[in-house]
Amino acid sequence: MKTSTLILSAMALAASLNAMAKPLVIAHRGASGYLPEHTLEAKALAYAMKPDYIEQDVVMTKDDRLVVLHDHYLDRVTDVASRFPDRAREDGRFYAIDFTLAEIKTLRVTEGFKLDEQGNKVAGYPERFPMWKSDFTVPTLEEEIELIQGLNQTLDYDIGIYPEIKAPWFHRHEGKDISKAVLTVLKQYGYDTKDDNIYLQCFDANELQRINDQLLPDMGMDLKLVQLIAYTDWNETMVYQGDKKQPYHYEWMFEPEGMQQVARYADGIGPWKPMLVDSSSTKGNIKVTPLMASAKAAGLAVHPYTFRADKGRIPAYAEDFDDMLNIFYHQVKVDGVFTDFPDKAVEFLNSK
Repeated sequence: MKTSTLILSAMALAASLNAMAKPLVIAHRGASGYLPEHTLEAKALAYAMKPDYIEQDVVMTKDDRLVVLHDHYLDRVTDVASRFPDRAREDGRFYAIDFTLAEIKTLRVTEGFKLDEQGNKVAGYPERFPMWKSDFTVPTLEEEIELIQGLNQTLDYDIGIYPEIKAPWFHRHEGKDISKAVLTVLKQYGYDTKDDNIYLQCFDANELQRINDQLLPDMGMDLKLVQLIAYTDWNETMVYQGDKKQPYHYEWMFEPEGMQQVARYADGIGPWKPMLVDSSSTKGNIKVTPLMASAKAAGLAVHPYTFRADKGRIPAYAEDFDDMLNIFYHQVKVDGVFTDFPDKAVEFLNSK
């Protein structure tokens, strides 16, 4: 058989296998629908639900340690405001980067909350795990990796990790190269090629390009990278000019050639659900946005966020949580979903 024929056959087989690949379940902040997000307990419970990946949001401490928190501040999920009341910045927030790991380890972690007009702490999801019950703490990235790798050994599963480098623009402005620190830990634990069971994600497109073009080659690594997508007015990513910052503009990603540009430095995208299914969709009339076709034409994996079964979190175009999964997995044909309820997504896929 000619070489060209062999190559074409191999490509066809790869395409066929990819088409048949079972879509992924990514445990968003662990089993965060059941236990406080990003605690080791939430990760252990998520592991028992057998998702494909478990997510870690990573921020840096004052003494250059990496901890797993969704925000680069501590006050939404811990008792830091009562423990260290004089440590807030001018904006009233308590930033992880202003505390040592030893100090952070003294904090209690609870369900995410906000303050009402009277200053009372109100749970973001009232029907989830009760606030301030049991005893949860902030884990380090190393502790979480060791938990997942240890369970992979004892249970003989192969569950991957899905870290997110949080606000690298902020950390670098504070004099810390969080991306290099995260990559150093990942390499230490054996995650250094695209064949390893890991995706590395970030909202900061400038930083993700730096990781792809500079840091990975310099460190002898080559990981699967995912570009998370926000809207500009979310202020998710900022760009500094001196000490002044302004929002990063995401609009180019929604242009016709946007996904082709992303594919130059990333292997996938993580869009918000409404970026793929228009919110004006109705039952029986699902309007898939052009972003999905553009991403697949560029060869990108698509892993939207966040799928929640809580009251009020099911879009009007879906009957229930399973129907929402069915729409995204089987009509939109995404490659995976981030969900606070990994057991429900695993059960849905297994039932199909």
